[in-house]
Amino acid sequence: MLIKANLLVISQTLLALEALATTNAPIVDLGYAQYQGSVDTATNTTSFLGVRYAAPPLGNLRWAAPQPPPTITGVQQANTQPNECYQAPLGNASTNPFESISLSKRDVSQSEDCLFLNVYTPGSVVVATPSGGLPVVVFIHGGGYILGAASLYDGADLIVESNYGVITVILQYRLGLFGFLAGQAVKDGGAPNAGLLDQNYALQWVQAYISQFGGDPTKVTIWGQSAGAGSVIQHVVAQGGNTQPPLFRAAMTSSTFMSSQYNYNDRIPEILYSMVVNGTKRVLPYCGSSSDTLSCVRAADVNTLETLNSNINLDGFYGMLTFVPVVDGTFIVERPTVTLSKGRLNGNYLLSVVNTHEGNIIVNQSTTLDVTDFIRTIYPDFGPAQITGAAMMYQNMGSNVNQANLVMGESMFVCPTYYMLEAFGERAWKGEFAIPPGLHGDDVGEYFTSDGPLYNNSQFITSFSNSFMAMAMFETPDHRYTPGDITPSWETWSQGFTEMIFNETSEGAPDVYISKTDMALLERCTYWRSVTAYSAQ
Repeated sequence: MLIKANLLVISQTLLALEALATTNAPIVDLGYAQYQGSVDTATNTTSFLGVRYAAPPLGNLRWAAPQPPPTITGVQQANTQPNECYQAPLGNASTNPFESISLSKRDVSQSEDCLFLNVYTPGSVVVATPSGGLPVVVFIHGGGYILGAASLYDGADLIVESNYGVITVILQYRLGLFGFLAGQAVKDGGAPNAGLLDQNYALQWVQAYISQFGGDPTKVTIWGQSAGAGSVIQHVVAQGGNTQPPLFRAAMTSSTFMSSQYNYNDRIPEILYSMVVNGTKRVLPYCGSSSDTLSCVRAADVNTLETLNSNINLDGFYGMLTFVPVVDGTFIVERPTVTLSKGRLNGNYLLSVVNTHEGNIIVNQSTTLDVTDFIRTIYPDFGPAQITGAAMMYQNMGSNVNQANLVMGESMFVCPTYYMLEAFGERAWKGEFAIPPGLHGDDVGEYFTSDGPLYNNSQFITSFSNSFMAMAMFETPDHRYTPGDITPSWETWSQGFTEMIFNETSEGAPDVYISKTDMALLERCTYWRSVTAYSAQ
């Protein structure tokens, strides 16, 4: 009985402490809703999880531009992760129908109602600051535009690494078929690039409301990894590189991803749209005779659409993506490389970091395709001249698999990084994450450390993560705000093609040093850039 009594007292005490913590958690009033955050005493941060930034994109709002969030009465408890947007797998086919990463299990539900963001602030008190607040890091998750969620990242990690000098926002956006369905019908009756428009709307939300959390809307840095970094490119070139008013001052890319970006009504986007319409007709027979195909697709139940989303993506060529950004003529007015070549850029500063072997995990390591066939498959609009020119650069660079790894990594990740660096000129810095094996995504745990870093060395983590946080806070990675930071002095990439290499020695000690860009690599990138009209980049 005594033990039971003691357990009851302990249980009541814990409940009382939990209630006290909730009572003491700050409340932010956004006008359309009030959100009460949750204080984490271990990290001395406060999180606001599941803040709605746009209306649920349901019904007629499917494939439409995001709309203002509804007004909600009462205080909303912002202490649980939001629904994630519907997910889809990467392609797993041996051939490209247009001539796998498994879905991870998470303790959140998938839903179309997923336009939420998470805000993390230092300390346990949130003070609205009309001016002079903290710099803001807005992180855009990766996942090939078909996977990912805010729940995968703990924004408190970045606050701790910044020595409590930033506020973190991690946003969600519509994915796959739900976010990137294109075609003439979508343009006429909705919005291609709905997922990008979600991101843009979230950036506008930051401008309007981040001061309520203690942030400074004039000191926003956007940062993304993989498709999130590809999204950063989209915002850099959005509206011809002249978004007004500006939504961010600096951009950071981790594994810059530039997929083929066709015009919204080109052959491949129209094929994809027809596949969705035909799949819908099987459950809504009346759509077969309707001229308003978009309304019919909007009328389909979400399970039908999610099945199509998964199947169409899965049937794509191994590692490739089907539903991706397009040139919509309004938000994205031309291929990104065209805008970059004009030097028309949103944002003032750039930090770009790649991994040593970007292509490997999205290439079938058992492929039997030679480099010519591989290039023909991933770039279906290449003619014989473009295929031959690209293949010649790699034909003496190891096995078929190694050549494919290099083609994928350089044409879609590494070279687009240099396109960005060239465009930003003296306002851009370049780094490389080289900790073996240096695969795509290996770097993420070195700044979002809660999930466990690949290389768990405190000196290295400080050097690597502080470079990003310095960029966000001081507009340069070359600012030392943590004692003992071992990073050498950064130089802008244009000063002498210098890059910061983040590696370890054979004995396992951190090895961070300056290196020169490989000129042979830049020559290959020059070729890839010369054929972007065919690769649709």
